[in-house]
Amino acid sequence: MTGIVHFETFLLAGILLNLTPGNDTIFILTKSIGQGKKAGIISTLGIATGSVGHTILAAFGLSIIIAKSILIFNLIKYLGAAYLFYMGYKMLTNRTQLNTDGIIETKSVNYLKIYRDGFITNILNPKVALFFIAFLPQFIDPTFRNTVFPFLLLGTTFITTGTIWCLILAVFASSIFAKLKSNRKVSTYINKICGLTLIGLGIKVALIDRK
Repeated sequence: MTGIVHFETFLLAGILLNLTPGNDTIFILTKSIGQGKKAGIISTLGIATGSVGHTILAAFGLSIIIAKSILIFNLIKYLGAAYLFYMGYKMLTNRTQLNTDGIIETKSVNYLKIYRDGFITNILNPKVALFFIAFLPQFIDPTFRNTVFPFLLLGTTFITTGTIWCLILAVFASSIFAKLKSNRKVSTYINKICGLTLIGLGIKVALIDRK
């Protein structure tokens, strides 16, 4: 007894939701295009770790606090938006972040920072917390006493399928833009576009509400 109902429906719905472009997808693409395949993969792992955090919060009911408190919701939202602004600004002004997986200034890429960025942008997105507490319970047996296990199992399944899809995106996006990025001038423009995209993503996060 896992406490899960209609698992096949959940799996299909989860895959379809993962395929739908969202904030995480945009973030991964900007990192992969701007800083190379490895950066895209590392950012994917950071986002996956953030999703694990959201799953644990949802399992123990802590995400409900975010849903009920507009103060906490807005605090998390604006912190996340500010961090995206910061990353976008750094990509716009710092040429040392350019990378083409071995072609331009590979040593300058801080992969630990990229992992941290992925984690922070995900964990500071209150919409993700609301998604987990709204979506996962639909597939949990209401008569099941201990809901922590089914929450964790469903969350892990959703994260796994999403991570696989994001890894595919990271690899293909980097490969498509690799030749363009070998040109320093073009590479600079790509980095600026990625920086502006992150700033735009920050604006999008800042404008979200709890609906």
